[in-house]
Amino acid sequence: MKKTLISQVVAGALFAVGTSASAQLSNDAVNIGVLTDLSGIYSAIEGPGAVVAAEMAVSDFGGSVLGKPINITSADTQSKADLSSSKAREMFERDNVDMIVGNVSTASALAAMEVADQMKRVALVTGAASLPITNERCNPYTVHWVYDTYALAHGTGAAVVATGKKTWFFVTADYAFGHTLERDTSEVVKAAGGEVLGSVKHPIKTTDFASYLAQAQSSGAQVIGLANAGGDTIGSIKQAAELGIMGSDQTVVPLLMFSADIQALGLQETQGMNFTVGWYWDYNESNRKFAERFMKNFKGVAPTSVQAGVYSATLNYLKAIQAVGTDDSDKVMAYLKSTPIDDGLFKGVIRKDGKFEHDMYLLQVKSPKQSKNRNDIATVARVIPAADATLPLSQSKCKLVTGS
Repeated sequence: MKKTLISQVVAGALFAVGTSASAQLSNDAVNIGVLTDLSGIYSAIEGPGAVVAAEMAVSDFGGSVLGKPINITSADTQSKADLSSSKAREMFERDNVDMIVGNVSTASALAAMEVADQMKRVALVTGAASLPITNERCNPYTVHWVYDTYALAHGTGAAVVATGKKTWFFVTADYAFGHTLERDTSEVVKAAGGEVLGSVKHPIKTTDFASYLAQAQSSGAQVIGLANAGGDTIGSIKQAAELGIMGSDQTVVPLLMFSADIQALGLQETQGMNFTVGWYWDYNESNRKFAERFMKNFKGVAPTSVQAGVYSATLNYLKAIQAVGTDDSDKVMAYLKSTPIDDGLFKGVIRKDGKFEHDMYLLQVKSPKQSKNRNDIATVARVIPAADATLPLSQSKCKLVTGS
């Protein structure tokens, strides 16, 4: 486990408002844990870049809060639920962490959320996608920050159906995220008059997709929907090209993609593809300025949406502590859910179910000729309004909404 001390200087004058007698910080500091996949299948999506983003947020906040130091601790989950659970508990019990941020896979996020709920500590989920995080499995201490499977289905899925391609077959990662993404996209397809011809499940970290893609190809579906992520998506697309599916009458549609995935595959392979994100570095000037600073700290690579989410989540958590004068989780969560967020990267509100409701963006991958550099990979084809990208509260199964 790696620990970085961002500041040991007590900046009492800088935060005079927060250093009143009523200010209370457990352990006389604020300790933040970046719990993410640092070395596994999703490390390029969030990984080490998440630690950089959290450190940037602490630095931009001023290095201390309520006159006390802010410490960053990081741990590698390798996107495994058991590791995520044990590392989260270790962070809370040994390192006195007040908040964990990250969790790039659904399995690891749900495991860490459960520990956070038991210990009444804040968990800000930036990388995982499954809707149950703020639906069936919601808890009072979790915020789902960047995106979810509902947004992906109503972004990428809806855009593809709108082109007239209405028969689908899914190649799905066999765990909660894949199942949920397939389910949510299937609902969008059927609501638009389309048909799901079938699906096939594959284990996470699969290396040979030939048999799964062959089943999809033989279905005759117009769309082969990839309900997977990271290395599995990259492998699926590469092997689809080798099998001659790319460029055929069938369209391969990755339902979750990140800029890191596009860079790994190359524009020649991915040009024209649509994918949905919660943030894109080249959308506006504010995003570009943040990305430029991030790239200086991260080998010239532009931040993914979830790395930007780690920055935003960390910054707003610190703002909440400053505002309420304590790191008490209940008071911090009450503030986060009652105060609109507009930090230059994300703008929206955190609902009672813990979903951060904000606009999403449908991107279209550029051709090699259109790209100016390795980070210039896409254009924003459409802004998806927050209300359209978020499950209506009236349909929520979250106990914090239903009261049951």
